Amino acid sequence: MDSTCVTTPFGRRAMSFGVLATQFAAQKARKVEAVDKWKLYRSVCEARPLLGVTDRSLAVLNALLSFYPKNELSSEAGLVVFPSNTQLSLRAHGMAEQTLRRHLSALVEAGLIIRKDSPNGKRYARKHRGGEISEAYGFSLAPLLARKTEIEDLAERIIRERLDLQRLRESISLCRRDIQKLCDMIAARGDLKTFERFQTRYNAIANSLGRNSKPAELNEIAGFLASLRAEVTNYLENIEKSEKMGGNDCQNERLIKNSESESISERPDLREAVIVAPASTAIAQPAYVPPVSTTSSPPSPKPVLHKQFFVPDIVLVLKACPDISLYAPGGAVTGWRDLEVATSVIRTMFNISQSAYQEALTTFGRQGTAAILACLLQKADQISSLGGYLRNLTRKAKDGGFEVQTMLLAQLRGRQDRREAAVAG
Repeated sequence: MDSTCVTTPFGRRAMSFGVLATQFAAQKARKVEAVDKWKLYRSVCEARPLLGVTDRSLAVLNALLSFYPKNELSSEAGLVVFPSNTQLSLRAHGMAEQTLRRHLSALVEAGLIIRKDSPNGKRYARKHRGGEISEAYGFSLAPLLARKTEIEDLAERIIRERLDLQRLRESISLCRRDIQKLCDMIAARGDLKTFERFQTRYNAIANSLGRNSKPAELNEIAGFLASLRAEVTNYLENIEKSEKMGGNDCQNERLIKNSESESISERPDLREAVIVAPASTAIAQPAYVPPVSTTSSPPSPKPVLHKQFFVPDIVLVLKACPDISLYAPGGAVTGWRDLEVATSVIRTMFNISQSAYQEALTTFGRQGTAAILACLLQKADQISSLGGYLRNLTRKAKDGGFEVQTMLLAQLRGRQDRREAAVAG
């Protein structure tokens, strides 16, 4: 390390290890290629939160860069500027001298500039007879050039985080708009009970959204909103399918009636009238009429309407059955898709047969079956066969003796009671 490049401050200012480290790092600027000073300044402005400087300090740095004669910072041309406080204050938008000194110290502490004080503390430059500067005393911009790569990386990180946060907030806004408008559709149909259920959940999630929420909190809120939107969309899709199937049923009945009337009118043997003989003669035998079968034809099968399943609250499922998150992708459940992936792992792990699982799907639906499997996992140590237990619950549900919501609430109360008992003990 070249010790001649180390300089100490003039007067009462003390030397610190931070300033010394900055001077050692600035010696690397000799090996760095020239860089546009204003592009580098924009990167410093982007990386300001991570560099620990204020916008006023950046205004002073901008003024210092304006005193550098060339547009590119290069160690070959020298990196020391030596403006007076008066001239520096004018280019810093008339900043007071005491404030100017404070921000200059902040730039030195942040490692963006170095003081190169003269023997008497003044800022000036000595020139050769040819007019070239031989030695200058003032502020060295060498740390900026030496930290070019670091500053650009910090700026890129800040920009990336800002764009990610912007996209996350946009997705939350779109999700909120979708949920509101879809809930309005449910209310317009007159299904106020379902509307209030969805609206209550939406309000609880929206109230947790703050103006200064951190990205981790926003990610969690976005997951809850996406899950709620999926449930509302699924509910409306089931309604649309039911109405479509009902409309097809009525249309099929009209087509059957029309086809029957046309076939009867077109058959000549059924259109023949019975000939009645005069009173004086015997009654003539009618033409041959085909025998009418007394056995009624089997009724045509009606289309089965799409069954609407109860969709439990995924937040309630996760509170009552937290162990299911261990089997989700990434160790966290952000929506029904993650929960279904986790339950598929549970099916394989506990050897639940396909027939028992399919019967549960027919009775409870995908979301309901996933919630039941999450509850069974939570108390798997108390159940000898999860497949048999699932069949038993399906049989009870068909008889009206079991509800998914009741099971979730009982599981949640049991966890709370055990927690309170552990605290009391």
